[in-house]
Amino acid sequence: MGTLKIIDISREAFSAPVYPGDAVPFLQWKKRISASCDYNYSQLVLGAHSGTHADAPLHFIEGGGDASSLPADALIGECTVIETPPGVLTAAYVERYFPPKCERLLLKGGGESLLMDSAAEEIAMRGLKLIGTDALSVAPKGNERKPHVAFLRRGVVILESLDLSQVLPGRYFLIAAPLKLAGAEAAPARVFLLSDYIFWTGT
Repeated sequence: MGTLKIIDISREAFSAPVYPGDAVPFLQWKKRISASCDYNYSQLVLGAHSGTHADAPLHFIEGGGDASSLPADALIGECTVIETPPGVLTAAYVERYFPPKCERLLLKGGGESLLMDSAAEEIAMRGLKLIGTDALSVAPKGNERKPHVAFLRRGVVILESLDLSQVLPGRYFLIAAPLKLAGAEAAPARVFLLSDYIFWTGT
């Protein structure tokens, strides 16, 4: 019988790196405990892509599904973490080094591995349900649309800005919980990896 091991792979929203051009999130106090007030109350100001987040089809596809419609069966289940080199990865690299059969795949590249559109197409055609990365985006700046569309048009959920610094390559059980935001193209998420747990043996 295994023991529960939980690895939080989410970034703290207010201190996480911000994609160039995005607003910097912050917390604003509206009420503070004092002689005249017996509770704290704050207001969050953040973008849908702040910190660790999930992209929905609406991000790049007009009329696509929003963040509230992201499928739970993609966000929860067995996943594989692989280590990738810095730079823009090609379809040839994917064919040579990526696992051929995997429903959920997380890329550990020190925040510097990005996908060329041909690489994204190759991965998406393998029946993937979810792709995740520790970079701010799956795609390189200047070529954001095509890699995202390669995944999103096939219903592949994209997780970005993960913290995989304490994660070794291997198989895990993924639990990703984006906020249920109707009409939004993305949503901040809390994401965990489980290993050595009774309901999933990893074998």
